[in-house]
Amino acid sequence: MKRFAALIASAALVLSGYSSNVQVFAAVADSETDENIWETVEDAYVYAFPLVLMDATETSATNTEEAVTGKAPVNQFIHSVALANAQFRNVVTPNVDTIYSQVWYDLSEEPMVYELPETDRFCKVQVLDGWTNTAAVLDKAGAYAITLSTWEGELPEGVTRIDVPTSMAWSITRIVLSGEEDLPNVYAIQEKMKLMPLSDYISGDTYEPPRGSYSEENDYIPVDKVLSMDPITFFNKANELMVKNPPAAADKEMLEKIAAVNIGPGMEFDTSVLTGDVAENWKTMLTEVRLKLIKEGQKFSKKLGQWDYFGEPIGDFNTEYAYRALVALAGLGANTVEVALYPKIEQDADGNTLTGEKSYILHFESYPQVLEGGFWSVTAYGDDDFLIDNPIDRYCINDRSGLQANDDGSVDIILSEDAPKDTTNWLPVGAGGFHLFMRIYTPDMDALETWMAPTITEIYPSNVN
Repeated sequence: MKRFAALIASAALVLSGYSSNVQVFAAVADSETDENIWETVEDAYVYAFPLVLMDATETSATNTEEAVTGKAPVNQFIHSVALANAQFRNVVTPNVDTIYSQVWYDLSEEPMVYELPETDRFCKVQVLDGWTNTAAVLDKAGAYAITLSTWEGELPEGVTRIDVPTSMAWSITRIVLSGEEDLPNVYAIQEKMKLMPLSDYISGDTYEPPRGSYSEENDYIPVDKVLSMDPITFFNKANELMVKNPPAAADKEMLEKIAAVNIGPGMEFDTSVLTGDVAENWKTMLTEVRLKLIKEGQKFSKKLGQWDYFGEPIGDFNTEYAYRALVALAGLGANTVEVALYPKIEQDADGNTLTGEKSYILHFESYPQVLEGGFWSVTAYGDDDFLIDNPIDRYCINDRSGLQANDDGSVDIILSEDAPKDTTNWLPVGAGGFHLFMRIYTPDMDALETWMAPTITEIYPSNVN
């Protein structure tokens, strides 16, 4: 549209005698240059978004002098002591049927040794690099050295090396539990976890983690923080981060392209390379980029009945930059498909968008198919991708919910704002728009090919009882 506007403006000048043919051609060339530059800027934004979001999330999550609920300094455990609720805002679409134990790592000095104890339940440690790719999944008890790939050194016998290509890393340990009464058992597992620098592990001395630091300006919702950045702030942060979190070798072509606008490891970005109304063009780009990401992500979308989920290469994206950015925006820290599937549904069986202004039945003919040790859940989120506040603090239903089955063995879940008389099978959804995410951990992919996924049908509020 901008190019056409430039052509029209130039033609008008010609007709009024204030332009020549040379000026017309120059205007067209400038317009094309404008478009090329902003296409490159958009590519750079999509490419760098996950890295900048990871950094913003780390900054927020480690903004504390000592470990407290939901936060801890770098290289220390952030042990959740309760399930996420409607007030949780650190990560969009949080999981609410597992307890998290997270660590934000700085691997620039030396490896960190993570000791994972024996457990009696699903307990897996996902290790992500700074670009949101899964570097490893740890599912057996033992000692693991989370190590920068370029580190050269020897590890003690019995310690398994886990290479991460970036200095910034994030581990998410997910421990399944069966309700509030199971929390003490989860705490016992967390207490047995150990984390320390390699040098302290080797010395055998008692390790006391150092104090962190706190800054009021770093209390924010990470995704909101990143989306509010102006181009100078965003790209200079990306350039800085790429020094210690180097792009992959496969990114060579992209790096050559975005270097034209001074974006890359250690470069200095300024808006002088941009054209047109920078503020307006930036605003327009941010408005349009999400729709483009969604469109691009559709080619990785898989069907499970009425539900859609993102398939490979989720969690290990290689050069699928738009897909990587989309997943970071929708749910930072997604697993690879062999660990978990995340089917989503936004419409009922008639194709109408889900809204709390109506009530629905979520009908299961049978439950999701999982391998030994796997589990499943269905969680409701508002249009903002956060949990929906409700009077009974119930945010999901799962295979541990004690649901009441119908006579034929099927199960109906009521989705509504107002509570039915019997709340056993009720999943509150609030008053506004909402969507559901199903989580299927350790999925049985063969069995899921013929499994009938749950359906959603509208009901009249008067029929909810």
